[in-house]
Amino acid sequence: MEFYKETEFRDTDIGRIPKDWQVLKIDDITECVTKGTTPTTLGFSYVPSGINFIKIESIDENGHYLEERFGHIDEKANEALNRSVLEENDILFSIAGALGRVALVNKEILPANTNQALAIIRLKNKSRAIYSKYFLNSETIQNYIKTIAVQSAQANLTLAHVRNFIIAWPESEEQNKICQILKRIDSLIQQTDSIIRKTQELKKGLMQELLAKGIGHTEFMDTEHGKIPKTWKIQLVSDICEKPEYGFTQSATDEAIGPKFLRITDIQEGKVKWDDVPYCDCPNELVKKYKLKKGDILFARTGATTGKSYTIGECPEAVFASYLIRIRTKDDVIPEYLFYFFNSIYYWEQIRKKMGGSAQGGINASLLSKIKVHFPSKDEQQKIISILAHVDEQIDREKITKEKIESLKKGLMQTLLTGQVRIKVN
Repeated sequence: MEFYKETEFRDTDIGRIPKDWQVLKIDDITECVTKGTTPTTLGFSYVPSGINFIKIESIDENGHYLEERFGHIDEKANEALNRSVLEENDILFSIAGALGRVALVNKEILPANTNQALAIIRLKNKSRAIYSKYFLNSETIQNYIKTIAVQSAQANLTLAHVRNFIIAWPESEEQNKICQILKRIDSLIQQTDSIIRKTQELKKGLMQELLAKGIGHTEFMDTEHGKIPKTWKIQLVSDICEKPEYGFTQSATDEAIGPKFLRITDIQEGKVKWDDVPYCDCPNELVKKYKLKKGDILFARTGATTGKSYTIGECPEAVFASYLIRIRTKDDVIPEYLFYFFNSIYYWEQIRKKMGGSAQGGINASLLSKIKVHFPSKDEQQKIISILAHVDEQIDREKITKEKIESLKKGLMQTLLTGQVRIKVN
């Protein structure tokens, strides 16, 4: 493909675009823009298997489907929710919660339905769906969404907002060429995602093996968690850690008036961007009590991440919020070993059992204290950490690669979808 920059531009409501491009509203190019309903509001229940029911959490930030997060409904519910029965090449656009996620409906997920948090955009000409999907995911639309969200008391969009989105519209051949380039980048992202998922599965298997069988053992004993090495112990968290502590209750502020104030929402995918963490007004006499240090392990008490843990590495002066619980290990246990255990099936099985199969009610210090841990010698803990840390490093490298490709895609989308760089059309 041959690229060029020389072109005539005109100013529009969405900025400068090539003079030969059209400016259209989504409403101009669609057959309909609609949304669904939660099945339970009509008296239907979700079922273990059946017709796919797509929710916001079923779609990641790159527009890929997370099939393990699909719900399912039966035929009768699907018929009752006829307005939101999905068709191939429909575009799904999130209008509540995580705004602006965009996905294209493919035949692999059909039959499928969706709820009111996802707008269904059905084009008159479905061959233009891929280009439209890319534009809806562009900075032009995403920045507009942020403007609406700031102006509104509620973080949601209406179908009227979606119908009035403005889209830059080149001729079909140029659209196709733009899509070809961006699809190649998407393919690289998907390949990297696949490597990450496979490596994460490898880690999951290794954890199950190492945290039950250890390294080089030949003699085992029966326990309520299955067989473990004879030289190991099963210890309560209360035996190997200091007493769990609840965090500090205070409002967060962007003003640097005290220490950083770490909340559940600041921990995303096991990482914290400390520059984005707010501050709080914490009296000096309480900072010492709630101050975080390297090796502290934090647990989410409530919400969607209930029971999940995070280990503190190097950090600025910070205290932790009240919806988190902190534990500190005693001298004979390495924090990283315990963190891996808290991410294993042996931990989660206990959590589910203690919560009666659901963590909706939250966890507390008493529950955590009673968790039973497979406990090898400190030397073996370190060996297990080394093996699993090596796999984590591989995952992190792939995630960095993915971030670089996504950055490349973002730059290309900005130049191609605004016509700053054109593709020659024969």
